[in-house]
Amino acid sequence: MKDPFANTTRLRILIRGAVQGVGFRPTVFRLAKERGLFGWVRNTTHGVIIEAEGPETKCREFLSSLHIEKPVHAFFQSLEVSYLDPAGYQDFQILESEPGEPTALILPDLAMCLQCRADISDPKNSRYRYPFTNCTQCGPRYSIMEALPYDRIHTTMKNFQMCPQCENEYHDPHNRRFHAQPNACPACGPQVELWDSKGTVLERNDAAIMMAEHEILKGKIVALKGLGGFQLAVDARNAEAVKRLRQRKHRSAKPFAVMFPDLKSVERECHVSDEEKRLLTSGAAPIVLLEKRAACVCKEAAPGNPYLGVMLPYTPLHHLVMSDLQIPVVMTSGNVSEDPMCIDEQQALEDLKNIAEAFLVHNRPIARAVDDSVARIVLNRELILRRARGYAPLPILIRSDGNDFDAVAVGAHLKNAVAVKKGKNIFLSQHIGDLETEPSYEAFVRTITDLKTMYAVKPQAVFCDRHPDYLSTQYARKQQAAPIEIQHHVAHVFSCMAENDLTAPVLGVAWDGTGYGLDNTVWGGEFFEIQEKSITRTASLRPFPLPGGEKAVLEPRRCALGLLYESSRGHVEYYQDMEFLKCFSETELKNLIQILRNQKQSPFTSSVGRLFDAVASFVGIRQVLEFEGQAAMEVEFAAERAHSENYYQYELTEKDQRDSPYSAQRQVDIALIDAVSSDLKNGVATDEICGRFHNTLVEALVSVARRAKISKVVLSGGCFQNRYLLERAVRRLKEDGFHPYWHQRIPPNDGGIALGQIAAGLGQRQWV
Repeated sequence: MKDPFANTTRLRILIRGAVQGVGFRPTVFRLAKERGLFGWVRNTTHGVIIEAEGPETKCREFLSSLHIEKPVHAFFQSLEVSYLDPAGYQDFQILESEPGEPTALILPDLAMCLQCRADISDPKNSRYRYPFTNCTQCGPRYSIMEALPYDRIHTTMKNFQMCPQCENEYHDPHNRRFHAQPNACPACGPQVELWDSKGTVLERNDAAIMMAEHEILKGKIVALKGLGGFQLAVDARNAEAVKRLRQRKHRSAKPFAVMFPDLKSVERECHVSDEEKRLLTSGAAPIVLLEKRAACVCKEAAPGNPYLGVMLPYTPLHHLVMSDLQIPVVMTSGNVSEDPMCIDEQQALEDLKNIAEAFLVHNRPIARAVDDSVARIVLNRELILRRARGYAPLPILIRSDGNDFDAVAVGAHLKNAVAVKKGKNIFLSQHIGDLETEPSYEAFVRTITDLKTMYAVKPQAVFCDRHPDYLSTQYARKQQAAPIEIQHHVAHVFSCMAENDLTAPVLGVAWDGTGYGLDNTVWGGEFFEIQEKSITRTASLRPFPLPGGEKAVLEPRRCALGLLYESSRGHVEYYQDMEFLKCFSETELKNLIQILRNQKQSPFTSSVGRLFDAVASFVGIRQVLEFEGQAAMEVEFAAERAHSENYYQYELTEKDQRDSPYSAQRQVDIALIDAVSSDLKNGVATDEICGRFHNTLVEALVSVARRAKISKVVLSGGCFQNRYLLERAVRRLKEDGFHPYWHQRIPPNDGGIALGQIAAGLGQRQWV
């Protein structure tokens, strides 16, 4: 039977800003009708919601037209788009406004608008070259807010008394700075200074900016106090300067983001699609992963990586610096190790004293650290990899089903973000980071307190991961209410379900590095059947041991040895000619095999992430990591170069589940050792082997979907940051008649776990 909605999609668009009382809904109605779209538009207590469905090309055209043809007095403070399943609308309507009290929403920090950019570029304007220029359409929000309601007295601008000119603008309803809470000018607002590494003032105001630019051109590292914290800036063309930054920051290979002066300069260095241009120039202005051109000058910023994390200037200070310099500049987080970004100049002097050689500071306090967001375009859609500036803390609207109680979710241990639930809204925090250090944990606790206070959340439930050693879980267990513990990979699946507005039944695929399993193994290659009242672990990757436990996470060669040991049933000697074994000394290899035989310090894992590491080791790409995910990224890049359609043999075997409801019903067993060993002996290219490996994972995924016979397939977990894997999985699932769903505005990695914890906890489901 033919699907009546084939090639049809539904856009859900939530717009906040000056969009009510300006003729916006009639404009939306006209634009939708002109394109033959069905759906509705409605005013809500916090903006305008549009649902429009029809052919995907027409929906994209409609989305673009909203920006181009909006009424003259309308402007967007934020615009969120999600692609959802069609609802079967028969017409386009303007619905009655949603009743209720206005909801106090905290807007994210917004990139500088074109009008303010014109102001700081005009020598006749009173704000010429003033680095704190803003209006109601742009500027700081979340990073300066101390409390609600959003009035100046509740922001870090409270100590800056507006001058008569700014007061007039602030109270003039016809002025675009009408009620712009951070409004300021050179006469009354914050100022910049350039300090040396001891805090001595070298220059002030515009002279400070120009001197900082001169230091960058000389190859110096400048710590710049930005919107949500300090950034470390260095000339991206200067290989020696970038290497010095790497040495001082102890970041030997992990990619740095690069800021470019404008879109034209980006296009000289990278390939940029129309969707990527839209994302770069949006109000969120995230770091966008772009494919480098062959002659890209920023090689040291992302060594060995075909992609470059690119952003455009998003504050007046950035615009001034970049328009003067006209060069690409590495702009990376100003922090030590995995600590949060420095937000205070005195703290920066102490923490960054061994890194930066000059400090461009200002006296507008930052209320909380807000890092740059990171995104990429996959399948012509936005995929957020790190959700922070420009996105947080905008809410995710969920189905309430009567569950309107307040709640808190504390997220995972790595890439932590927390969430609070108020009514139908889940407010997901900015990226906090790995809870590995005391400052990170303090930022985690402070963020929970902030969100609870701002949204008047009185939690009746606390959700956390089931891993007992996570600091987030330990925090939850100390709260008054006993926490509701959600298995890590189940939370991944429900995060994607919530974002895509899905209900059961679904087949959830959660592939990541490692997560606490419920059967005394480490999970990470999981398939779940999510029904209305139950969860079944329908399949998993065949587990293999990790010799040395946590050490194996940092050494792909250990993952490879564990997989070899399990696949050969302990007869590693049969494969002694495998090249990767030479990476161990004789003593190391002997000790690790003994550990495997004794089954001590060798937890079993079903992790797809660790399988990626094993493949990287087998083919000689990477034996020891310099940063998390490095080996998996390099295997992905190799697969992209291969353009392969081949795959290896695999089996999907039924398992006895009588021992535990948590055991997988089936196991995916890939004949990887013999296949890869044979390919290497026969001179098959490394890129081709990596391509075959990716393709095998996808074919196995489709086989499990066929066995489960559930139409809706949800893809989540850090492995689906891999563009090649995600795009191929979506294509193959569609070819087999399934309906795949993936992340768009919520990270597929652990940054989305807090959302999933709440979404999973709202349903009472039993493991079966």
